[in-house]
Amino acid sequence: MASSFETYQKRRLISSYFSVVISISLVLFLLGLLGLLVLNTKKVADHFKEKIALTVYLKDSAKEVEIKQLEQSLALAEYTKTAKFISKEQAAEEHTAVIGENFMEFLGYNPLQNSIDVYMLADYVSPVKMEEINAELIAKDFVDEVIYDKPLIALLNDNVKKISLWVLIISSLFTFIAVLLINSSIRLSVYAKRFTIKTMQMVGATKRFIRRPFIWKSVRLGMIGAILAMIGMGLVLFYLNKTFPELQLLEDEVLLIALFVFIFLMGLFITWISTFFATQRFLNLQTDELYY
Repeated sequence: MASSFETYQKRRLISSYFSVVISISLVLFLLGLLGLLVLNTKKVADHFKEKIALTVYLKDSAKEVEIKQLEQSLALAEYTKTAKFISKEQAAEEHTAVIGENFMEFLGYNPLQNSIDVYMLADYVSPVKMEEINAELIAKDFVDEVIYDKPLIALLNDNVKKISLWVLIISSLFTFIAVLLINSSIRLSVYAKRFTIKTMQMVGATKRFIRRPFIWKSVRLGMIGAILAMIGMGLVLFYLNKTFPELQLLEDEVLLIALFVFIFLMGLFITWISTFFATQRFLNLQTDELYY
């Protein structure tokens, strides 16, 4: 009978430890994903900004030497990521491929213009800076017009600011929730042994002596949970980097290492502090209060 009861208690204890590890790993995994989002918010925003082109249309009277000089100056400009010259013939071919028929056969001539597509660095994709670049280019005699998507740029910049603010707010809130969830799991684990704690205290064991095995056990569980969370983060990061290589998610190795170390230390710290206060609470209770 006693053996059966001990087996039941062991199974119950293992189940308790397992649930604590799963709770810790899931919470830290989600916290880690949020950390990855925080670290890569600007990178993702920059990626979309640098996909917006500023197109410089050239007059038919523009000389070849003027076009070459403008193309070179744009390619070397501090705000340029890439600059590509598109001849009117090339533009006509691309337009024909899109609409599925040769429009020049109807018109009898090519109405399109030579142009230069300029893809800007993300820091310069803002309404004010784009307007300054536009004014600088349109001032040239051989430039007919400069076109870029003003509403999209304004909307993108506003949304980036809003998203960054909300990511920070949600990160802070989620960190607080993570601490509460892990703390609750640890407290339930310690609660199951409250009578053992009180028995040890009654036979003369000091509070520090009683706390030590509980804290060490919880820290080990936190360590296992953190390792599982980091493995999950690594798999997600590998998948995202393979799916979206242009984002270069693995480029900032120092920040990624810092994030993984942070998640590992969070697992240790939260389990340590939660176990400390949980055991302290039961140590301060009277014997008859353990039943409530």
